[in-house]
Amino acid sequence: MMVRKSKGITDKHIKVLEFLTDYQTKYGRPPSIREIGEKVKISSTSVVNYYLDQLKKMGYLERDDRVSRGVRLTDKVNEIIQSTTELLRVPILGPIAAGPFMLVPEPGVNYMNDKEYDAVDIARSLLPSKEKGNDLYALEVRGDSMIDAMINDGDIVVMKQATEARNGEMVAVRVNDEYTLKYFYKEKDRYRLQPANPTMKPIILKKSEQPEINGKVVMVIRKMDRSLVA
Repeated sequence: MMVRKSKGITDKHIKVLEFLTDYQTKYGRPPSIREIGEKVKISSTSVVNYYLDQLKKMGYLERDDRVSRGVRLTDKVNEIIQSTTELLRVPILGPIAAGPFMLVPEPGVNYMNDKEYDAVDIARSLLPSKEKGNDLYALEVRGDSMIDAMINDGDIVVMKQATEARNGEMVAVRVNDEYTLKYFYKEKDRYRLQPANPTMKPIILKKSEQPEINGKVVMVIRKMDRSLVA
């Protein structure tokens, strides 16, 4: 990803932002402080923290020192992204519960050109290279069960349609005709839908109660204002 230089931001800041964006897109989570240092060739973790704190003051990211990998890019990063490809319109189909179950629209069809829905515009350069984007949809998060994954009430999660997931992937999953956003784990004799909030218990399902996976999270967008929504 290429980033356009902006006033007050140095080449080192730009390298950190590029790595944060690329890593988040590839792995679905922020990198560690050590991984950032290795990528941008900074040997001291305190110096990495210095750059991250500066980027926080500039408004490009948020930090939560209570959470491991607690770094989160803000919408301001979009202002300095130099995209060489067109924007991709991803429809927002409705809400998804990061808390109690709730109903959401069925994401089983292609809504990409359906003007009935609000949408969020995403630069194709932010998506994995193999991702064409024609099977993406977005949901608005309701609840706080995923706050330790840096996903808050009102954020937008961009989903890739999928019916299967590996352990540890964050999914939109349906149980008894209702959806929720959780980490997915298939264990010996059960399924565990794990929240990212220490105050909440996981949802445990028997093996005979196999949950229906409808999508996997590929990107999280902090919804600062409605200007991002077409």
